[in-house]
Amino acid sequence: MHLHILGICGTFMGGIAAIARHAGHRVTGCDQNVYPPMSDQLRSLGVDLVEGYAADQIALSPDCWVVGNVVTRGNPLMEAILDRGERFISGPQWLRENVLVNKWVLAVAGTHGKTTTSSMLTWILERSGMAPGYLIGGIPMDFKHSARLTESTHFVIEADEYDTAFFDKRSKFVHYCPRTAILNNLEYDHADIFDDIADIKRQFHHFVRMVPRSGRIVSNGRDGNLKHVLTYGKWSPLEEFGVDAGWQCGPPDDAGSFDVAWAGHLMGRVRWTQSGEHNRLNALAAIAAARHAGVDPRAAIDALGSFTGVKRRLELRGQSKGVFVYDDFAHHPTAIAATLEGLRQSAQTGRILAVLEPRSNTMKRGVMKDQLPESLAAADRVFVHAAGLDWNPRAVFDADRACIAENLDALVEAVAIEARPGDRVLAMSNGGFGGFHEKLLARLERGS
Repeated sequence: MHLHILGICGTFMGGIAAIARHAGHRVTGCDQNVYPPMSDQLRSLGVDLVEGYAADQIALSPDCWVVGNVVTRGNPLMEAILDRGERFISGPQWLRENVLVNKWVLAVAGTHGKTTTSSMLTWILERSGMAPGYLIGGIPMDFKHSARLTESTHFVIEADEYDTAFFDKRSKFVHYCPRTAILNNLEYDHADIFDDIADIKRQFHHFVRMVPRSGRIVSNGRDGNLKHVLTYGKWSPLEEFGVDAGWQCGPPDDAGSFDVAWAGHLMGRVRWTQSGEHNRLNALAAIAAARHAGVDPRAAIDALGSFTGVKRRLELRGQSKGVFVYDDFAHHPTAIAATLEGLRQSAQTGRILAVLEPRSNTMKRGVMKDQLPESLAAADRVFVHAAGLDWNPRAVFDADRACIAENLDALVEAVAIEARPGDRVLAMSNGGFGGFHEKLLARLERGS
């Protein structure tokens, strides 16, 4: 079968393309911005790419058009597809109908930590010899690609609450019908599609309704919003993490190692290179979900000892003149604070210079702008890229502590002037940040 994927360079749709190729389909696709690393990954899989959404792509005549949620009405190619009455389907629905049916789906949902927890869980199953299929919204360092299809019964998927497509406004995750469902946390986000947190809770409830009686819900027992969602109804056994009655982690030592207990009984000690309480909670969720799939917790704990992480999650991009430059996907106040806490734990000396691009729709609208100063409190200095915002960051941040720049080159220059040996520069954005990391490293190398 020939599939042509609209919006193919997004992480999720690129994963769909990889899985379709593994299944033996011919895959082509298009996107507005065809660039590495996703374009390289897709071409290495034999996927032909087209730049843009010109209507003349209709001549490709695929058996099915697979439509990503980046596509809207008015898109020239989509309008041609509709005018001709051709067959089209959303990415999540295609995945459900062609891959996930009859699979043991382990789905990881939550406002934060989905990518990391999915990667941990996939690695645990891999180390246990289960060779799971997976689709992760990032690139796990322990695997070659962000998605794969295998003969295994088990399939791990990052379960996103964002909407499915312009013609299906349900959250993506309602298509996945998991047997094991992780609920990591729940906060307000995606202001472009959700009016308030009640809207998001309703979608999480729909997700919970899809878990069978023989399944299991693994939920963050510290999260009040998740507890509220579960009062709407649940039909599956529940295990909680982060609380004494469920899965609990002890305090970390200086190396980041910590004990894991289940219902008060010590299961083992995770010895790894990750940092931050958020990652310890992610680990508990992954251990609990793997246990439901048949992995002994002690084996899961041992597997996490060799887990190397995920790209763009406190990823060290390089260092120059004694200044270390990190990249992170954090773009929500809670994630920003957790990322800073993790970096502070792993690098207890030297200053942290936090550089933020408020790029998500929620951040651009300023929905959470008043929470940002507090979320960045652990940084020694703050730099904000102010381009394209509907709010004025100079009215939000203390001028003595924060540097605001509308121009990316000016931002790079300001950070380079401030940075000194021993500093950690943490750049946070849910996009490519215009190549900020490479530009800063080059500027530091040139010197004053």
